[in-house]
Amino acid sequence: MAQQVSAFDAQFLNFETGTNLAHIAALTILDPSGRPGGALTREDLVGLLKRRLHLAPPLRRRLVEVPFGLDHPYWAEDSEVDFDYHVRELALPPPGDDHKLAEQVARLHGSRLDRGRPLWEIYLIHGLAGGRVAIYTKVHHAAVDGVTGAEVLAAVMDFEPEPSAVPGPETVAEPEPAPDAMEMVIRGIGRVIDNPFALLRFVAEAMPRLDEVPFVAQLPGVGLLSRFVRRIGGGDAEPLPELPRMVVPRTPFSGPISRHRRFAFGQLPLDEVKRIKNAFGVTVNDVVMAMCATAMRRWLAKRDELPRQPLVAGIPVSTRGQAGNGTIANEVMLTMTTLPTDVADPGERLLSVNRSMRLLKERLAAAPAAWLLEFSQAMPAALNALAARSAFRIASRTAPAMNLLISNVPGPQTPLYVCGARVTALYPMSVITDVSGGINITVFSYDGKLGFGIVTDRDMVPDVWDLIDYLRDSLAEYGTLAAQREPGTAEPSKPAKQVRPAKPAKPAKAGKPAEQGKTAAPSKPAEQGEPAKRSKLMEPSKAVKPGKAAEQAKAAEQVKAAMPRRTAKAGAEAKGAATSGAGARGAEVTGGPRQEQGAAPRPRRTRKPPEPPSA
Repeated sequence: MAQQVSAFDAQFLNFETGTNLAHIAALTILDPSGRPGGALTREDLVGLLKRRLHLAPPLRRRLVEVPFGLDHPYWAEDSEVDFDYHVRELALPPPGDDHKLAEQVARLHGSRLDRGRPLWEIYLIHGLAGGRVAIYTKVHHAAVDGVTGAEVLAAVMDFEPEPSAVPGPETVAEPEPAPDAMEMVIRGIGRVIDNPFALLRFVAEAMPRLDEVPFVAQLPGVGLLSRFVRRIGGGDAEPLPELPRMVVPRTPFSGPISRHRRFAFGQLPLDEVKRIKNAFGVTVNDVVMAMCATAMRRWLAKRDELPRQPLVAGIPVSTRGQAGNGTIANEVMLTMTTLPTDVADPGERLLSVNRSMRLLKERLAAAPAAWLLEFSQAMPAALNALAARSAFRIASRTAPAMNLLISNVPGPQTPLYVCGARVTALYPMSVITDVSGGINITVFSYDGKLGFGIVTDRDMVPDVWDLIDYLRDSLAEYGTLAAQREPGTAEPSKPAKQVRPAKPAKPAKAGKPAEQGKTAAPSKPAEQGEPAKRSKLMEPSKAVKPGKAAEQAKAAEQVKAAMPRRTAKAGAEAKGAATSGAGARGAEVTGGPRQEQGAAPRPRRTRKPPEPPSA
């Protein structure tokens, strides 16, 4: 009998609206020059899919809804697939550059899949510059996750230019039909009866983990409640690492999104990322996260929208191998971490990412993040869709659960081919929602490259290509820092300051004794054609009225006597600094004594210009 859509996968169906779309996709760039005739046709692609359809079960499954919405839908397998509908073809107008390709793909990514058919579409795109072609593939997230999506792509690809002969299925089984309407209703009623017990199980298991739940974790007191429950019910179990309370700041890409998308893509060398991770003692994912933090920091700072708090990023985590249930359901859970966009120093930013990710891994190792699956199972199916959409609407208008989504999916590191055309690049595309924010950065590693695919809301982030530029700049910056940390690379040391011998004191002016141990720093000469500026100390003193000279002299002697005496060493350093013309500035920077009356004027201070936003 056909398998039922899992409670977790049903969430991807339930939150979907006209603007919140739940399909994931990939843009594959191909070089067909090695094929006969140097071209790839739609007929070639359809023929390949027909021969290998049994290797990609999600391409044959369609949804069957339960009457009255009493339960989650079922997957039914179609005996035949309408390739005329699912495989389409189009061409870009000249010049067919990457920006034109991204615009076309963004339009395709902004349309919903037809739920009356298997939930996938493929577009063969011609007209790219340099004779290239592209394949845009999108599949609903209820049918595949990031890992199984990569497996579906791999089913139609080869490791050699010559397509391999893939044997057909050993036995041709009849397609699994969905239960009839009466059976689905009976099952649905049984689940409704069991739901109170499922809810109790969820409360017992989820209460200690509420500080992991997006949106709920932002509520005041939730972290304290979770810690209290863990303390009283921990038993002999190891205590869970404490997660910091994450405050999600408002950004230009927070709030309800539109149905229009922007897309940008780019490749970066994986070897360079590995060199950086080795130099800093972190992971490849840490470097990717730090680069994303740098790109977001620069984008926000350019618009004077950089919040003081770090951004909060949603991180999909694969749980494959944990459930062990052998189902076709998604095995990915959503966790959260801070993205240190508030850290100015790039090196410290990377180390901050490493600390946050290590804490998250320790938490997941102690207890896998299955809260969303448990919550989905506890919610009655009849209320699931309404609850999901209501939660999305409330969260997007009050406090967003996160600022953006970042995902890193590992892929094959050897060249792949489609119908003999070499795959030169693979760029992933994923989901943006009202709750997760208007930016999604997904990374897929392939053949020594990291392929970045950035999907944004068109109105919130119209200049999405700037983020690709900032990622490249960040990699170059971290490469420079890594070179300074690599063994055998000595950091350039600053030359020691030379202390010049003190000049002999000048003879005292008439009527005024010279101060012992005090030399005047030479004044800065005036620029040519400009009269020298004179400070108040350089102006001629006013005449002192008779009878007040003695009082002023006595007061000066008292002030001098009250000032602390400098040691001989400090006096010598002050002399040397004064003779080099930097004594006054050195005292100013290090917090030294203020300039005494009668000494040479120190240079006018100018405010240090603000540093540009650091990577």
